[in-house]
Amino acid sequence: MSKGYILKRLIRSAVSIILIMVIVFTLVYALVPRNSIFSNDDGYRKLAAKPDDKTDYMYNIWEKLGYLNFVRSSDYFQTLYAVDSPEMAEALTPGSKDAEDFKAKYEADGYTVETYTKSGRYYAYKDVPIVKHVAIWFSNLIKIDTPWTVQDENNPDLKRGVSFGRTESGGLALIGSGTRHKYLLYTDSHFPWLHQNIIKLEFGESYPTYQGLDVMTVLFQSQGSEVKRHVTYATGEEGESGIIFGSLTYKKILDRMDRKKFADNYATFQTAKNQPSMIGTSFIIGIFALLISYGVGLPVGVLMARRKDKLADKLGMIYIIFIIAVPSLAYIYLFRYLATAAFDLPSVFTTYGASDIRSWILPTISLALPSIAGLMLWTRRYVVDQMSQDYVKFAKAKGLNQREIFNDHIFKNAIIPIAQGIPSSLAGCIAGAIITESIYAVGGMGKMLPNAIQQHNNVMVVALAFLFSTISVLSVLAGDIILTKVDPRISLTEKAGRS
Repeated sequence: MSKGYILKRLIRSAVSIILIMVIVFTLVYALVPRNSIFSNDDGYRKLAAKPDDKTDYMYNIWEKLGYLNFVRSSDYFQTLYAVDSPEMAEALTPGSKDAEDFKAKYEADGYTVETYTKSGRYYAYKDVPIVKHVAIWFSNLIKIDTPWTVQDENNPDLKRGVSFGRTESGGLALIGSGTRHKYLLYTDSHFPWLHQNIIKLEFGESYPTYQGLDVMTVLFQSQGSEVKRHVTYATGEEGESGIIFGSLTYKKILDRMDRKKFADNYATFQTAKNQPSMIGTSFIIGIFALLISYGVGLPVGVLMARRKDKLADKLGMIYIIFIIAVPSLAYIYLFRYLATAAFDLPSVFTTYGASDIRSWILPTISLALPSIAGLMLWTRRYVVDQMSQDYVKFAKAKGLNQREIFNDHIFKNAIIPIAQGIPSSLAGCIAGAIITESIYAVGGMGKMLPNAIQQHNNVMVVALAFLFSTISVLSVLAGDIILTKVDPRISLTEKAGRS
């Protein structure tokens, strides 16, 4: 497979992802009523008795989420007059010349101009087209942290630059000043040991659930209770805290406690907790379920093929038919009942939490059950098909024994389509399993997308759609690359295909 072919595939993958996101944005921002996003917002409901404040709140949220551009006449007049000046007071009077000029100006620019219920003042808004919304979203997707990222009018003498040093925990670090993150690169004792804050995906702030947190923090921050330890801050102050020094970010206004602990404005941080993140929890369950699936499904499928129509094959087919015929909800509940009764394992993940291995056993095996059946079925089919090929007869005629024929020829050919599906299976580990995680009350990714849709968290829906579609599209390419590595005879280039 040539580098040119891979580049073309990557370009096509990028185009596919963009088209998917256009569809997602259309569904979320055009077909779903925009008022629905406030259904889970307590702050919005509290403003019911204050119509003008409610209107401001509503349009500010819509602008923040990218639905529209919003301008209040009071904000516009502040660019023309001093805040407390008589001219400002006159401009804000309904029916004044300035007010009518504001209306005429923004109507000419394509805005819809309306008045507040109580004050009678004007405000203007204009919807953002879906294509433009998508373009803006993609243009802000990748953020690079530089020494000029922070703009703080209260700190005009802020030094800007990058230097080498160590974190408070003793790890090596590339330290920024004027950057959003203090430690652009740093090492610590936690996998993957080397961490970076230079390039980040920026999906926006979650709303209405997880307000105040950006989407990446929601997905990747650890869960549970804070794990405290004895720490020494940059000022020499000591105490018990779960602070992750590598997560320090710039804070414009410091309080008394901040000044006591930190020697600069990098005083906002995340804390270590005793449970993995949502995406980490799903990945742990998914990767072990995948290992179980391939560790059981492949050898059993081969055994069924080699013992075709015998007892092992019939027993395997009974299991396959059972998994296919019975709804997944039913057999997972049945498995959970039998396993908890026989082995006294917890029926829900939260009984012992992530720190106890017993919590992981039933969700992992339950997630593996359908994959085992699928691998058994397809491995059996591929092996049986290969066993009937002419090259097997020639191998027998050459005097090769059954084991040599199977290991050197049949299995090698039969495993090719199975190997191609490994990247897609790995991609599934990120998305989580909705039914399995719901039944066992696992705090993973499985619940995130349906919950985000139900709670009208459009920012989260768009971010998850992008992550899942990107991983899925790239996993197809990775599967094709693996295919060529497993069998060098296969070439996916267009030239090879035409020849």
